[in-house]
Amino acid sequence: MSLQRFVEHPWTHWMKGEGPDSDIVISTRLRIARNLRHHPFPLLATDSQAEEVVRKVEEVNQSASMKKKGQFELLRMEELQPLEKKVLVEKHLISPNLAEESRKGAVILSEDEAISVLINEEDHLRIQVFLPGFQLKEAWDIGSKIDDVFEKQLNYAFDEKRGYLTSCPTNVGTGIRSSIMLHLPALVMTQQINRILQATTQVGLVVRGLYGEGSEAVGNLFQLSNQVTLGMSEGDIITNLYSVASQIIVQEREAREYLREHNQISLEDRIYRSYGILTHARTIESKEAAQRLSDVRLGIDLGYFPTCNPFVVNELLVSTQPGFLQYDAGQKLTVDQRDERRARVIRERLISPSEIS
Repeated sequence: MSLQRFVEHPWTHWMKGEGPDSDIVISTRLRIARNLRHHPFPLLATDSQAEEVVRKVEEVNQSASMKKKGQFELLRMEELQPLEKKVLVEKHLISPNLAEESRKGAVILSEDEAISVLINEEDHLRIQVFLPGFQLKEAWDIGSKIDDVFEKQLNYAFDEKRGYLTSCPTNVGTGIRSSIMLHLPALVMTQQINRILQATTQVGLVVRGLYGEGSEAVGNLFQLSNQVTLGMSEGDIITNLYSVASQIIVQEREAREYLREHNQISLEDRIYRSYGILTHARTIESKEAAQRLSDVRLGIDLGYFPTCNPFVVNELLVSTQPGFLQYDAGQKLTVDQRDERRARVIRERLISPSEIS
C-alpha cells in the first residue's frame, strides 16, 4: 500500500451503498478513545513524548496479532502535504483536528479503509470503524477486537471507578462514540426534523453534520451519536443508539410515503429538476451540489432512477469536496475554478448511460 492508494480515489468502504437500511443509513461509525498510562495527553506532550507514543503504536501495528486482522499502513501527518491531509479528512479517514493541529500525529489505515487508528489526536489512540448501512453491532465487534490487540500490548490509562481515562471528560468511561449517518430528506421536507432532533437530546444523543462536531448538516445528512460514555456499558450505548435510530428510520420511511401519496407531482418535480441541474450546470457551489445530490439520492431510493447505484451519489459526496477537487486537479484552485470543476465532475458521473438512463 502507499499514500496514493488512499488519496487518489474518492471511493472508500462506507460508500458502497449496501448494508441494512442503506436507503436511509449511509454509514455506521464506531470510535474508541484510549490513552497510554504514564504518558501525557497529546495536548500536553512534547514532540519527543508524542513520538514515543507513535513508536509504541507502530510496534503493535507490526505485530503478528495485528497482521492477523489485515493489512495496515501507518502515515505520519508531518510527512503529508496539506491537500493530502484534506482529502483524508473528506473521506472521513482522519479528523480535521489531527490534520490541522497535531504536531506528531499519525494514522494507521486498513487496506479497505474500513478501519483507521488516529494517533496523537485529542487522545493517544482513536480506533475508528466505518461500515456501510446500519451495522452498529458489527462495527462494535470489529472495533473491540482491534482494541483488544492494542490493549494486550500497551498499558492503557484506566481507573477502576471512572473507566478509561481520556483527554476530554465527556469521553471518560467506556471511551466509545458510535454514530449513524442518516439521509433524512423527507423529514426535512415535511418539517418534522426539528421536533425529532430535539427529542434525541432527551435520551442522551446528539446530532451533528456530515463531518461531526462543529459541522453543518448539509444535503439532509445528519450524524446521530451517543453523548454519554460514563455510567453506561458499551452494550447499553449501542442498544440505545440502535433503538432511537431505528425509530427515526421508520419515521423517514413514513414521511417519504406521505410525500408520494399527497405531494407526488411536487416531489417528482423537485427530484427531476435537481437531476436536470446537476447534469447540465456548468458551475455549482458545494452547498447547492449537496442539496441537489440529496434530491437525486432520494429519487434513486424511491425508484425513479432504477439503473443508478446509490454508490454514485455517495462517491460524489467526497469527489466534489474542495480538497479532493484540488488534489485531483494537481493544483490549488480558486472558488470559481472549484465550482466549475465540481459541476463537470458531477455531469460526467451522472450522465453515464451505465448509471442513469
